[in-house]
Amino acid sequence: MESQVISKQRVTDHGEVLTGKQEVNAMLDLVKPETERIDSRFLEPACGNGNFLTVILERKLAVVEKRYSRSQLEFERYAVLAISSIYGIDILEDNVRQCQDRLYGVFEFNYSRLFKNSTKNKCREAVRFIFERNIIWGDALTLKTIGEKPKYIVFSEWSPVNGSMLKRRDFVFRDLLDHEGNKELPLFSDLGEDVFLPKPIPPDFPPVHFLEIAHVQR
Repeated sequence: MESQVISKQRVTDHGEVLTGKQEVNAMLDLVKPETERIDSRFLEPACGNGNFLTVILERKLAVVEKRYSRSQLEFERYAVLAISSIYGIDILEDNVRQCQDRLYGVFEFNYSRLFKNSTKNKCREAVRFIFERNIIWGDALTLKTIGEKPKYIVFSEWSPVNGSMLKRRDFVFRDLLDHEGNKELPLFSDLGEDVFLPKPIPPDFPPVHFLEIAHVQR
């Protein structure tokens, strides 16, 4: 298996070894239908600089392009939905920034290639904002952010409402994992049984147009 090492010190301190693209694709092919479903959520708890997440986004945007490239607004809407389904945590700040930049680069390449001079800065800003919220500088073992004032990691859920509106709800990552450990109720049920419904934390964000998300909720 091919792997990449940035430095021996980072391997010693953090166990950092980055997986090569060939191996990434082989592993993602094991769950290929999910990687090609626009709204399926992925969380990489040690995302590095984004080797897995960028490939997932490439696959999702390929589906968006195939289905919606004839309409710029539809492409933008579904591209943002795909982007909002990707989450990551990494303990190294430079990895987090690189991951955010690489993911944004995947979007920008496809967006500019398809729509050239008609692209919208508001769409770019929405994408940047979501990646800032979804790719977290933190420790997946302590479940806390890293920095001067560590706090429990909070992830935002982005749900489409009435077409072009987007509803944001924030959840404490620890609470979701606590449920997984207790298993009092399942997260999902196909049989109509009671399920676990996590409680979002305040504030309650009203739905906004997806192109306005960065301006209204920053």
